[in-house]
Amino acid sequence: MSAQDGAERPVPAGIANSLSGNVDGQFVQAGVVYGGITFQYQEGPAPADGRRPDQVPRPPRGFVDRQEPLAALDELLAAGELLGCPIGVFSGLPGIGKTAAACQWAHNNQLRFPGGQLFVDFSGLRAGAGGDVSEALAGCLRAMGVRDQYLPAGLADRTALYRDLSAKRQLLVVLDGVTRPAQVTALMPQGPRSAMVATSTWRMGELVLDGAALLQLDVLDTDSALALLSNICGPGRIADEPEGAARLVELCGGLPLALRICAARLLTHRRLTITALVAALSDEQNRLSHISVSSAHEERTVSAALELAYHDLPEAAARMYRTLGHLPGLSFDTAVAAVAAGLATTAEAQEALDVLEAASLLSVTDDHRYVLHGLVRLHARDVAHAVDPPGTEGERVRRVTGHYLLLTVAADLAVRADRLRIAQLSLTTGTFGPDGGPGPFAGAADPGRDAISWLEAERANILAVLRTASGFGLDRSVWQMAEAFTVLFFRHRHLADWRESLVLGADAARRDGDPAAEARLRSLLSRPLLGLGQDARAKAELDSAEQLAVESGHLTLQASVHEFLGRYWDARQDPARAVDAYRASLALNTEAGEERGEALARYFLGCAQSAAGDHATALLALTRAREEFLALADAPLAARTLADTGRVLLRTGAREEAATALSRAVDELRRCDTSHYEAQALEDLADLLEDPEAAKDCLRRALVIYEEGGSPRAAAVLARLGTD
Repeated sequence: MSAQDGAERPVPAGIANSLSGNVDGQFVQAGVVYGGITFQYQEGPAPADGRRPDQVPRPPRGFVDRQEPLAALDELLAAGELLGCPIGVFSGLPGIGKTAAACQWAHNNQLRFPGGQLFVDFSGLRAGAGGDVSEALAGCLRAMGVRDQYLPAGLADRTALYRDLSAKRQLLVVLDGVTRPAQVTALMPQGPRSAMVATSTWRMGELVLDGAALLQLDVLDTDSALALLSNICGPGRIADEPEGAARLVELCGGLPLALRICAARLLTHRRLTITALVAALSDEQNRLSHISVSSAHEERTVSAALELAYHDLPEAAARMYRTLGHLPGLSFDTAVAAVAAGLATTAEAQEALDVLEAASLLSVTDDHRYVLHGLVRLHARDVAHAVDPPGTEGERVRRVTGHYLLLTVAADLAVRADRLRIAQLSLTTGTFGPDGGPGPFAGAADPGRDAISWLEAERANILAVLRTASGFGLDRSVWQMAEAFTVLFFRHRHLADWRESLVLGADAARRDGDPAAEARLRSLLSRPLLGLGQDARAKAELDSAEQLAVESGHLTLQASVHEFLGRYWDARQDPARAVDAYRASLALNTEAGEERGEALARYFLGCAQSAAGDHATALLALTRAREEFLALADAPLAARTLADTGRVLLRTGAREEAATALSRAVDELRRCDTSHYEAQALEDLADLLEDPEAAKDCLRRALVIYEEGGSPRAAAVLARLGTD
């Protein structure tokens, strides 16, 4: 320091020139200064005091599962000793446990990193471009001993200093809530045998170029989810209400955050039973609001985690997210998403879906369909209700219902174009999906088989559309879709689903004021009701259908109702009444000129005649019916007729001819993918086979078919196998 006047100034009385404490860096203490002052000094190096940072939080209580991704990180670390800094990136749905997995791995591997463990939570550092990275670097430098007065101001200088200091340590760097690859690459430690673990809702595919391993986390399986609840609440609490605990896991969808919050509620409110919590969560409209827990400092919810992910989405993806919240069903393809969103092309929908997939807000199944986690769907719906104009949900449901109606009708026509239908819908090129086209079954080598496969794959979604469309008053579309949908159940007897779809359809036809449609659907409804042992209700539906059919004046419909009445009397083991009903059906079909209806009535008439003891007449009727079905290219019914021919032959004592007919029928029914009738034929064939193991094979195949379809026959077949 130099004083310009060179004169020595006295210190004023009462002023002491002293300082207590420690001083770092350049320092001047002056009382009164006269004249100009010039400071001349050199900045010293940024000191690092050698401290070992240990910033990674302890893993949450009750951590379970995740053995595979944690083992993958172990392998990555071992390989990284040769290949450079290993990087593991946990990604997945908000609340899936990415941070917990990263912290657990860090906790397991503390001794591997004598230089310390750094932790950066990017969710708290959201700022302008590069701002969060700059602050993250500052935090890491502080943790390694750099004091604030030595922190470089610029991003580039902070990066250089971080690289220099990290090169001297064996570090683990854990980055939580990453949203951009640059956040990872900027903080990569330089020291030998250092490692990095990052978590992100987004899939950081670009980091593969830096040698990163992408570790996608999924929801917990039932056993792991129950273990998590047990670890937090105590095993006794779970053991006391095992069914409630299993249902709680189901309602939470195996999402760790939801399970932890529910467990915290159970601990906080000791009088709250699992059963009571499950009852509250069963209300889908308010489920998300019940998955919350409050303390004096904060409230933890699944919605809050999903809200952060939603606000990171670009506008087109956010709009698609809200659309998917209104989508009926559990899975969907790009065309359905495009239709629901009202987009002009599937390419637009695909772009938005790709963003949502990258954000881990939806997943892709093995058959390239999309699935939303149940809680994500509820959040998307809630956001849509809050953001979109009134009436938006109804419009989306209307578009999706129309799309599924066209596809279901197309499938029905592909299976059997000459089947009795009340709905008369014309399907023209250019009506399928936003991009147009002839539909999924046109030009296929076996369109009928493809159609049945599509209906089977979409069964749960079609039922969901029927339920939702009923709630929005789309009655005509509902009964038309239910009528077309029933073609699946003639082949695959999912009895409960068949019953539900026809109840929805019949009620919709009544509201729509169409007696013919209502009669058709109520007569069809008698079939699953009989299969489920609800004979009285089946008869009531048939009585109503008969009256409505007469009211409609539709001869073929009246003939069909009489046919179903005959099936009812068959089930009631009253062959005389069954014969009368089938003869009435045959006469009405003949009057209406309905060839396939005649063949059907003749086939069932032959079965009833055999049940009444007139086997010779029955064989003539069945032989003629099979010829008529073959002429009509109706292979499934021709095969069924052959199976019943074998049964009649058995009643006449011709066991060898019966076994031959049934064996051929089984093969034909299998080729036609008519599993329910194949199972019946297998049961009968098993009675005729002399080889016990071959008979058991028939019963095992029948059992699988019955169990898949929910048929009560499964118990009887299982009993037979157990007895044998």
